[in-house]
Amino acid sequence: MNCLAGWREREAREPITITPKILYFGTPVVLITTMNLDGSVNISPMSSAWALGDRVVLGCTASGQGIENLMRQGECALNFPSPALWENVERIARATGRREVPSDKAAIGYEYVADKFALAELTQTGSETIAPPRIAECPLQFEAELVEARPSKGPEGQPAFYIAETRVKRVHAHRDIVVDGTDHIDPARWEPLLYVFRHYFGTGADLGKTFKAQY
Repeated sequence: MNCLAGWREREAREPITITPKILYFGTPVVLITTMNLDGSVNISPMSSAWALGDRVVLGCTASGQGIENLMRQGECALNFPSPALWENVERIARATGRREVPSDKAAIGYEYVADKFALAELTQTGSETIAPPRIAECPLQFEAELVEARPSKGPEGQPAFYIAETRVKRVHAHRDIVVDGTDHIDPARWEPLLYVFRHYFGTGADLGKTFKAQY
């Protein structure tokens, strides 16, 4: 019986070659707020982001209103929702800030929405160093400025997406996820919403910490 169990375990771990249509292996959801030309606020839900030092690098589709606003105005707020907000995020998943909906988005059900805050049932709160507001319900919020946006090589010479490097100017966090008396986020109390192969997940128990951890 033990031999059979061992064989099944080895078989289960044997790698096979697959061709998935998406590569969203699991990253935090970010709600990017930017200013539209008419002074209204756009929210762009995305999950292609990573941080290094005071920089956060974003992967934004070229047809989105968010990247257009970011490149024009040069600033944004990066809002990180908790798992409790996943339904709020999904409410605006098919919403676009473009009045003329791009054909590729229209084909899969996207619609123009002028007020994404109302649709998502989220609340604006003023930023301190940038024009775009933050999202009050998100436990972690960054105010950021654009450093550089590089286009990718898409079909027929048009960029499919942009890689946008931003510099974080100010960080806001809900008091209940901050270690008392410090500037440290308590990883045991902060749980980001993760986007894993187009499914929403939270995180599990703390498994341990790297040697560089400050708390």
